[in-house]
Formats: sequence, C-alpha cells, structure tokens
Amino acid sequence: MAALGYGISDFVGGIASRRVAALRVVVISYPVALVLLLLIAVPMGGQMSTAALLWGSLSGVAQAFGVWWFYAALGAGPISVVSPLTAILVAGIPVLAGLALGERPGPLAAIGIVVALIAVVLVSRESVDEAAAPDARSQRFTARVAWLTVGSGVAFGMNFVLLHQVPPEAELWPLVFGRLAATVIVVIAALVTANLVFERGVPLRLALLAGVLDTVANVATLLALHSSLLSLAGVLIALYPAGTVLLAITVLRERVAPLQAIGMVLALGSVTMIAAG
Repeated sequence: MAALGYGISDFVGGIASRRVAALRVVVISYPVALVLLLLIAVPMGGQMSTAALLWGSLSGVAQAFGVWWFYAALGAGPISVVSPLTAILVAGIPVLAGLALGERPGPLAAIGIVVALIAVVLVSRESVDEAAAPDARSQRFTARVAWLTVGSGVAFGMNFVLLHQVPPEAELWPLVFGRLAATVIVVIAALVTANLVFERGVPLRLALLAGVLDTVANVATLLALHSSLLSLAGVLIALYPAGTVLLAITVLRERVAPLQAIGMVLALGSVTMIAAG
C-alpha cells in the first residue's frame, strides 16, 4: 500500500508539475497531508514522547530536503541517470541500515532484496525520445547534479530508517511532527525561490489529490516499518516507481522501455520472495 500510494502520488504530482513549478504543487500537498494526518491522529490517541517528536521531526526534515534536492536534480540533470541512482539509494540505505542494526533476513528474502534492488533501478530508468526532446543531451550530469542526486537519495532512504525508530505507542503522532517539519522547510524553500504561489484549477485539484495519497502512503509506511524488518519493508516501499510507470503507460499511453518491463516483472517476483521468506 505504501509503495502504491507513493507511486500514484508521484504520478499525480508529476502531472501537476507539468503545468506549474513542482514546489508550487508541494506547497499545497504537504499542508493538506499535515491536516489529514492530524485529523486521523487525534482520535487514534497515542503517547506524545520526546522520542516520537525527535524521530518524527527528523524524518520530516529528511523527506523535505529529499523532495527539494530531487526536483532540483531532475531540473538540471539527465532524468535517465538521476532517477535510477536516486532509487537505488532509497532502496539500498534501509537494507544497509537494517543489516547494521542486526537484522538477518532469511535466504529467500535476502535473494528477494537483491532482485528488488535491481528492479528498482530498471523500473526507474526513463527512455528519452530525442525527437520529442531535442535538448535532452544538453542536460549534463555535473558535479552539482551528482551531489543533489546523492543527497536526495540518502535523504529519502534515511526517512525510512528514521521512521523505523519511532516508538509504536506514539501511533501516528511522529508522522504529524514529521509533516509539520517538512511543511515548514518546503514553505521556506518556496519563498526563497519565489514559488510561494497557491495555484487554482487543475493544478490545485491535482495537488490536493497528491496530498491525500501522500497521507495514505505515509500511514502505510509507518505501519509496515513497525510490523516488519527495516531491510524488508524499506526495499518493498522503494518499489513505488513501478506504480508511477504503470500509470504512465495506462493513462498517458507512454511507451515502456524493455528494461522497465523487465524491472516490473522482477518487482513482482521480489515481492513474492520477500513475502515467502
């Protein structure tokens, strides 16, 4: 559910970002997600502790900078390099962190993790139609783009690691604290870049939908991390690009590259192996 929620949210946000600047979408979707999380968290109760505040806020900071740097990398560099490199870091960091914390997945699950990592890279690759995008070659993978890409991947991956540390008895309050911190950072970023503009019409509706989907994905992520090993849940959630690609194929009629098709098949196989292992 978390991977599907993030995948659909990215698709909706991507469609909105074709009409307006990406930060103008996030500056709407993040506050919406904050309000929704607050409405869900209050009736659920839970203990507000220092640990919940600390780990939740840190996860929000990581997510906010991850989004900021990722969009900056996509805007300045080649998508076909930025996207898969970010994805492998998002999937790999929870695995490495889980192993460092003493997690030892079963043999079949371990194979599934490797297959999932390969699937994430393949699914995340985007083929560029040079006829439709003649300026594609001008997007170079410079040192600045490389740092932005690595930074976003590490930030997104650490978001899962940090959420894994929150106390279960806090219920959804860590998500509320995290989204509050992320919203503050996004608003500041939008203000600094002159993107603190509240759009109307289709972009507004898409941003609102992205906020709802993001809320579902975040709740599912927290529940998954609390009920499974970090190394297993993290890599499965990182398969979210498969949902984005599938929607691009079915809704936008985009052509899928052969490697992406192989990646989606491997993604399904990895889920089966991890679940069975």
